[in-house]
Amino acid sequence: MRGPIDPEKLNLMKAALPNVAFDGWSPSTFSAACEEANIPENKAKLICPRGAVDLASTFHKWGDDQFKSSFKKQKISELKVREKIKKAVELRITIASDKEAVRRGVVLFSLPTHAVEGGRLVWDTSDLIWQLIGDESEDFNWYSKRTILSAVYASTVLFWLGDDSEGSAETWHFLNRRIEDVMTFEKVKAQLKTNKYTKNFNGFATNILKISRSLTSQLILTYLVIWISTNDKYEGD
Repeated sequence: MRGPIDPEKLNLMKAALPNVAFDGWSPSTFSAACEEANIPENKAKLICPRGAVDLASTFHKWGDDQFKSSFKKQKISELKVREKIKKAVELRITIASDKEAVRRGVVLFSLPTHAVEGGRLVWDTSDLIWQLIGDESEDFNWYSKRTILSAVYASTVLFWLGDDSEGSAETWHFLNRRIEDVMTFEKVKAQLKTNKYTKNFNGFATNILKISRSLTSQLILTYLVIWISTNDKYEGD
């Protein structure tokens, strides 16, 4: 589990936020943050060797920390799993009040040079959500839940960034539909365990992801499951 964020790095990130809307997570934003935080840039480079990229990563992790603190205060014990997921995703998205900083982060972590890190940040958020709602799954279930929730979370964030409806109402409708997709996936997993064509798929997929928990392997698993769920010949006999 990740440790606490370095206080100086957090200070630099907060100092950068006013400029992110104009210049993105860029070298000029990093320089302005150093000046605002009264930290010499050469020293700041020791704290954040990649400059603003490290600040963008810190911004996401800071959001996770705020979400974790807030979610622990929620009364969710009586809620169904899907309701817990919905509440968690809603809270994690809305906890990031600086929408433009999120948008600029999405742009940055969509670049080929940073895409794997962006995928890892989303994966870690999904892992945190499952931990907080009490998930105790193992092996394939552990990986598949986080893979699918990563897709749900990422797609909902993208929808939210373009949503101007009151109270982000359209985003939460979109999220509800994605949660239904998760529930459908649970049914697919049950089919995988009993179907003669796919009964060994769980162990195979688990071994793949144990060897490499990279963004690529997570996407391969996701596409495999989607393909199986929509291919008639793999339906239960």
